[in-house]
Amino acid sequence: MAGVNKVILLGRLGQDPEVRTLPSGGKVVNFSIATSENYTNKNGEKVEQTEWHRIELWDNLAGIAEQYLKKGDMAYVEGKIRTEKWTDQNGQERYTQKIRGTAMQLVGGRGNAVEENESASSYGNSNSGGYAPKPTPVPTPPPIEMAGNSGDDLPF
Repeated sequence: MAGVNKVILLGRLGQDPEVRTLPSGGKVVNFSIATSENYTNKNGEKVEQTEWHRIELWDNLAGIAEQYLKKGDMAYVEGKIRTEKWTDQNGQERYTQKIRGTAMQLVGGRGNAVEENESASSYGNSNSGGYAPKPTPVPTPPPIEMAGNSGDDLPF
């Protein structure tokens, strides 16, 4: 059976991105995003519930996050849930869930969409409009006219 593992988040960074450079030269960036939900409880009180999400970006996205993101910024992230198993100091097995980002959009200042497979060199290029591909306009087809039919001679 096939499944879908896709997460879409829009929230504020709770910390500046933490950058690690790997021996291979690649980069990994980690940060947290807070998302909030407002509702009224049974007692009529307004409640704000905040969830924190751990985000991990690799390579090109990591470089862009390192360069442009900071604590408090609003960001849109698409990714996949990943669960990591590890052993703590006491020998207990622990599990950590994080979101491995595959696309990111800076919300507010720049508004450029970034995909994992895009080249970081074109980010911020004023001619390209950022990573978001410009939509191709779809031409509207001309109205269909029935030659010789005025509508009066229709059989129904």
